[in-house]
Amino acid sequence: MLAFIESTDHELSQQAVVFARGCLGPPDEGGDGTVSVVAVADGTPYAPAAWAQAIVGRIRESAPVVVLAPGTDRGNELLAHVAAILDLPLAANCTDLGGRGGEVATVSRVRWGGSLLEVAHVHGSRLLLTVAPHAVPAAPIEVPVELLTPDLAGAAAVVRERVEVSTAGVSLADAPVVVSGGRGVGSAEGFAVIEELAALLGGAVGCSRAVTSAGWRPHSDQVGQTGTKISPELYIACGISGATQHMAGCKGAKKLLAINPDAEASIFASADYGVIGDLHTVVPAISAELLKARGA
Repeated sequence: MLAFIESTDHELSQQAVVFARGCLGPPDEGGDGTVSVVAVADGTPYAPAAWAQAIVGRIRESAPVVVLAPGTDRGNELLAHVAAILDLPLAANCTDLGGRGGEVATVSRVRWGGSLLEVAHVHGSRLLLTVAPHAVPAAPIEVPVELLTPDLAGAAAVVRERVEVSTAGVSLADAPVVVSGGRGVGSAEGFAVIEELAALLGGAVGCSRAVTSAGWRPHSDQVGQTGTKISPELYIACGISGATQHMAGCKGAKKLLAINPDAEASIFASADYGVIGDLHTVVPAISAELLKARGA
């Protein structure tokens, strides 16, 4: 979890606070001038109230004008705790910070699963914002590192253990190519052609909510507002109609190829490329051409 603290003393500078396991290395004396210091809580178990108090301590030390965190479940929860402690407003899932006049700032943020872009005015002496996933590209930095130790004594909730879902190959969130199937796949067995194409492209298999509801694939494969939000180079949606909730999860894709027998399916409005046809015919044909091109 990474939270940025932007502060102004005599000039604009930035600090960063990182909550991660096994990330604390020797201090780096370099720096690119954008971030002055990184405070690392190395291996501290997730305790939202305690983490928030640690962030509040840094805020009171540096007197920032803007505090940013990622718009993830944890980022939103953490900054909500910070907002409650400091009695300040919080704007979540922001994509842009506009002008600021006095104690009023203008922000743009996504609402309703990404189907609406809202321009809002935030009133407060200090801005607390979370940034919508994939709205801003990450960039490496080299800065001095400090150790930050949140006080867990009396914490109401502490996560002591995490159970990771076992996955083979590339993860859905990081895959450069994702091939997803929807209700049109027809059955759990029908995903064999989806899996074959994903393997040939070095990608991951995804699915829509209708598929997980039917029990054909696990929830960890779901792409959408209530699933995983992805940003692959190529997203291939097979037999997916294009419901708003699903599109909220794949809007970060650089290119979208839609395969659907219904020429009126709403997903074609968002697709860069579209094939009107039966996925059980089209997908195996694509795989066959890939194998042919590779001489297999």
